[in-house]
Amino acid sequence: MKKKIDNLYSKISNEEDARVCKAIDESACKVVPGNFFLTIISYFFNKLADSVANTKVVLPWIMHTLNVPVFLIGFLVPIRESGSLLPQLFIAAYVRKMPIRKYIWSLGAFLQAVSMFGIGIVAYTMQGLRAGYTIIALMVLFSLARGLSSVASKDVVGKTIPKTRRGMLNGYSASLAGLLVIFLGIYFLINGKKPFSAENFGVLLTIAGFFWIIASAVYAQIKEFPGETDGGGNAAIVAFKKLSILITDKPFRLFVITRAMFLCSVLSAPFYVVIAQQHSDSDTYLLGLFILSSGLASLLSAPIWGNFSDISSKKVMIIGSTITVILGFIVFFISVYEKSLLSSIYFMPTLYFLLSIGYQGIRIGRKTYLVDLAEGNKRTDYVAVSNTLIGIILLFSGFIGTLNSIIGLNGIILFLSVIGLIGVILALNLKEIEEE
Repeated sequence: MKKKIDNLYSKISNEEDARVCKAIDESACKVVPGNFFLTIISYFFNKLADSVANTKVVLPWIMHTLNVPVFLIGFLVPIRESGSLLPQLFIAAYVRKMPIRKYIWSLGAFLQAVSMFGIGIVAYTMQGLRAGYTIIALMVLFSLARGLSSVASKDVVGKTIPKTRRGMLNGYSASLAGLLVIFLGIYFLINGKKPFSAENFGVLLTIAGFFWIIASAVYAQIKEFPGETDGGGNAAIVAFKKLSILITDKPFRLFVITRAMFLCSVLSAPFYVVIAQQHSDSDTYLLGLFILSSGLASLLSAPIWGNFSDISSKKVMIIGSTITVILGFIVFFISVYEKSLLSSIYFMPTLYFLLSIGYQGIRIGRKTYLVDLAEGNKRTDYVAVSNTLIGIILLFSGFIGTLNSIIGLNGIILFLSVIGLIGVILALNLKEIEEE
């Protein structure tokens, strides 16, 4: 069996010697093929669960179905993202003490499953403001659990997967998950004339929860060897000391600033959905189109972005963000000068498909870039510091929806696109990591 896994890995990675390693030790090098596939499988179920319980499309739809006030729906994405990022600077100090860190990722995946089961129960039993606050509370737990997994994942991958194969890992797992999400979108299209009840959404989220449990169990099987444990201590003290790397480490500082600018992609996505809803009277069919667009984007683009990231993750981030910036300008000018196009039920889902392709590029590119930028415990520090600062920015980004009364949804998208353009310009100054 091991020989078959080695051969399959060799074919996928296009290597004659499946154990050619970079930036990992000899003992880890010997089990790369098995770890590669275990990581892909766990990432696949993690990404599949994330896609089924999409906070940019599916969860807002559920909250709307449950008559949750709009102001709570507007905070859904920022809480999900910031809650998983903000505590990481403190969590990292404890993770750093652990020579084996794969179980932290598994714990995070399990807690995400518990949170999703809870939201599924809410869909069955609650309505209105009560449902909204309960979902938001569960999303806080969910996002904190994501933070556990995020801190551990990049370090485990850095110890178990060779440097030039990490982008491929993210690409294949996202692509496979996208394939199954396509079938979910097709289901919604077939049943487009039938209203999708809150109870059905409850079943959907329960299925997503089981996907996270599978991911947790598979990840725990990875053969991880003990790593560095220096730097542990009081979480708060260690955390604030590590912030100094923003001052002393120029390449890392530029990456964090650039990543902050690239938030325009994830922040603008819900507004594409809202604009489409405002110009359509076929909610279930439209939901299917958006889910289908998201799945297709992952399936078609993720492997390309992943392989490209192993060549130049910097260029991947630049191209992906450029796509999102151009789309933002297009949406703005269409909404001002050719508003009739928005009445087509296929127009905004098509743009969302292209936006998702750009977002995949940004996401895979910056993950690969950050993992390759440092080694050992320095990588854990990079992940924790950058994610905490991005989390702070995201926390306040929830208020961006209040600009709707001043500049409108199209104005918000234009504003975010300008920020993205600044990010593209900054990214041009990032150093090439994969060439080193």
